[in-house]
Amino acid sequence: MRPIFHMLLIAAMFLATGPALAGGIKTVPEGNRFQEQPNVPGASVRRTKAGKTSFDAKYEKVHNLLARDGKLMDKIKSTARAYGIDPIHMIGAIVGEHTYNVDAYDRLQSYYVKAAAYAGDSFRFGYDGQSVADFVARPEFSKCAGKAGSYVLWTCRESVWDRQFRGKSVGGTSYPDNRFSAVFFQPFFAGQTFGLGQINPLTALTLTDMVARISGYERLDERKAAAVYEAIMDPDQSLAYMAASIRQSIEAYRSIAGMDISGNPGITATLYNVGHPDQRAAALAAKNKGGAVQWPEENYYGWLVNDKLAELKALL
Repeated sequence: MRPIFHMLLIAAMFLATGPALAGGIKTVPEGNRFQEQPNVPGASVRRTKAGKTSFDAKYEKVHNLLARDGKLMDKIKSTARAYGIDPIHMIGAIVGEHTYNVDAYDRLQSYYVKAAAYAGDSFRFGYDGQSVADFVARPEFSKCAGKAGSYVLWTCRESVWDRQFRGKSVGGTSYPDNRFSAVFFQPFFAGQTFGLGQINPLTALTLTDMVARISGYERLDERKAAAVYEAIMDPDQSLAYMAASIRQSIEAYRSIAGMDISGNPGITATLYNVGHPDQRAAALAAKNKGGAVQWPEENYYGWLVNDKLAELKALL
């Protein structure tokens, strides 16, 4: 059990309410900023059509899974408490992922069975014959070596990739104009996010310190890809990484943009979908310098969560 002072700290950070919090923190209004749902990306549309289903049908399927599975709902609630967030944020992320990215299984047990299929297999993170562990040992990443904590370390490495390697030829090797996670952390053709929480392997590595500290799971290592996949496929660990991701987004917007997004599940769902909360919070902070307040906006994924919020809250 975590110390009482840790619980009080989380409560102070995340449970405060009101139009303006200490230090000038502004509370993001409830609901959607857009009257109509923003366009759904073509890839999601094509994937859904290929499965001979619809977004409405996929939403109903994941909603029914959550409504029927008391064991899963209990896990969601207990995990949310441990990370100091409202469980509705986790519900929103699960609904968004299984409506637009994948189709839900009918039972939680199916996720456990699927996870077991990945255990013990020999996976490797790398690109063009070079492991990611060797790649990040290059001199270009030396500025990241002294970073303390998995979140700061991997965020630094991803930044170096974007600036010095992405879409460029370095040392005779041409690197794709694509995300670090897609290039080095996608050994399967089927995609790069997995399990109940649809966690990206790089996201798991980034959040492993928080998850180890709060949930007690073993820290992940980029040289042990199978262990990373086991973590993101296993429903219990996947929920921990989901909660950690949401908490990180809330913290980023509070500390960088001066905004409390904990009362708007559509915004946290949007950030769960698009990632990089620090960068997005910094961009919003820059927009808000010396002018009228601009609130963060939901995308198609977060819009659905806010639109269905009454139904989703009823699950709790």
